[in-house]
Amino acid sequence: MIETYRGVVYPNQLDHMDHMNVQWYTSKFDEGTWHLFSTLGITVTYIRENKRGMAAVEQTTKYKAEVMAGDLLVVKSQVLEVKDKTLRFLHTMYNAESGNEVATSELVAVHLDRAKRKACSFPQDIKDKCTALISD
Repeated sequence: MIETYRGVVYPNQLDHMDHMNVQWYTSKFDEGTWHLFSTLGITVTYIRENKRGMAAVEQTTKYKAEVMAGDLLVVKSQVLEVKDKTLRFLHTMYNAESGNEVATSELVAVHLDRAKRKACSFPQDIKDKCTALISD
């Protein structure tokens, strides 16, 4: 697993029950996604120069503990599976102070040709980087 996000829960991210609203879990996981993609070679430069992109097609989030204003959060991510055109990965969010797991989000994303608006194969170097990060 690699660290892909580190941040804090701000008071404006709370809902009427005084814990972080679900939209902010998604936001923090999304920020982690782009750091994971960059590690794999799917950088902003790659996206722009090759007219490629990524799109989430499935996401399952599990909430395991509440987080409150001031809590420090860390997201660690891992590649679970890479196929010709898709990538499955897992984010795990922790309370940085206690080390307790607070949420997970498993996603499937598809590699896109942005000009044709269709799924396309990953380049071999990206597949290789994904494979290297798959934990047994």
